[in-house]
Amino acid sequence: MLSPGPQPTSGGFLSLLHNRNFLKLWSGQIISQLGDKIFLVLLITLVVNYQAPAYLATSMASAVMVANTLPAVFFGSAAGIFVDRYPKRTILSVTNILRGLLVLAIPFLPNEFALLLLVAFLESILTQFFAPAEQAAIPLLVDEKNLLSANALFITTMMGSLVIGFAIGEPVLSWAQSWGKLGREFFVGGLYISAGLVLSWIRVQESVTTHDQKWQFIGDLKDGFGYLRKNKVLGQAMLQLTVLYCVFAALTVLAVGLAQEIGLKPNQFGFLLAGSGVGLILGAGILGQWGERWSDRPLPLYGFLSMAFVLLVFAFVDRLWLGLGLSVFLGIGASFIGVPMQTLIQIKTPPEMRGKVFGFQNNIVNIALSVPLALAGILADLVGLQAVLVGLGIVVAVAGIWAWQKGQQIVEESI
Repeated sequence: MLSPGPQPTSGGFLSLLHNRNFLKLWSGQIISQLGDKIFLVLLITLVVNYQAPAYLATSMASAVMVANTLPAVFFGSAAGIFVDRYPKRTILSVTNILRGLLVLAIPFLPNEFALLLLVAFLESILTQFFAPAEQAAIPLLVDEKNLLSANALFITTMMGSLVIGFAIGEPVLSWAQSWGKLGREFFVGGLYISAGLVLSWIRVQESVTTHDQKWQFIGDLKDGFGYLRKNKVLGQAMLQLTVLYCVFAALTVLAVGLAQEIGLKPNQFGFLLAGSGVGLILGAGILGQWGERWSDRPLPLYGFLSMAFVLLVFAFVDRLWLGLGLSVFLGIGASFIGVPMQTLIQIKTPPEMRGKVFGFQNNIVNIALSVPLALAGILADLVGLQAVLVGLGIVVAVAGIWAWQKGQQIVEESI
């Protein structure tokens, strides 16, 4: 493991519960994350109210999803530069309030599908500013010895909102519609605005680049990329997170075939994804409470080997209980990669570079989530699901061992 070294003993989650500013950030994250998931459900629900253009007659829902995804690929790094220039609290609060106002504006816009696409696009752009600001704010509010617990809690919340948000999205929107014609938009917009208000109460000490300094966008972008190229520790952490997200994106596609293999219907593949989400939550909880005791162990290597084992066994599984159990185990292994690597990035990145680094991370994560979605299904059709799972398992095992050996080499070179 690329470890930040021995850390002072922390109180796990309990110590974080005494940090009021962190609790405000965490509360804002919970509300905002739920808003994100229910907003996507709302977009898909609203599609039926619009006249489809001839060229999108059968793919309006897909067009909305693409509009909501593109900014994550193209604007992450640029948003990170902005985050380094302005107070994190302001960015966190304002982006959520603006997202809320965008949702509230939907009922008052002309009934043109292009405008719904524009709302989805603009909402996603604002999210690209919120995400790196949120990650950069954590080490400003939490002592280094508690960062592992803080990241575990944030990942737990992220996965919990993913599972819960999509599950309750439709029932909650149906309930909100009973308030009146504008009930759904007011509910989702209210979530974002509430998150913005909660985040505005955070008190954080930070130094930002003064506004009278010349802002050289291209120069700042080059500085960020140059810093990542020179810092081998950060590069290794980013690479391991990229492999992790690639695997999860591929499994999102392969889960449809896997569901059939273990006796589920194709449209019940969500049970497998939910199992992985439960595993991530369990693993993050374990690391958050006791992870500091294992700071000298190669946790990511354990995670990669666990995931590789699950993928290899998945190729030959035909029982429901075993498939669901393996999904949970896969999620636990993933948490042993994601939580320590995210913590390491926060520890090793200086405050003045955090926005750029987390903006770039946002970029590569979204690319890592996008590319396998296109390739995994094609490969499964060409060579079969079993061959793809075996190949993916081997790649994950090799990547984990290589990353661990490379990390050991970097540590030795730095001594």
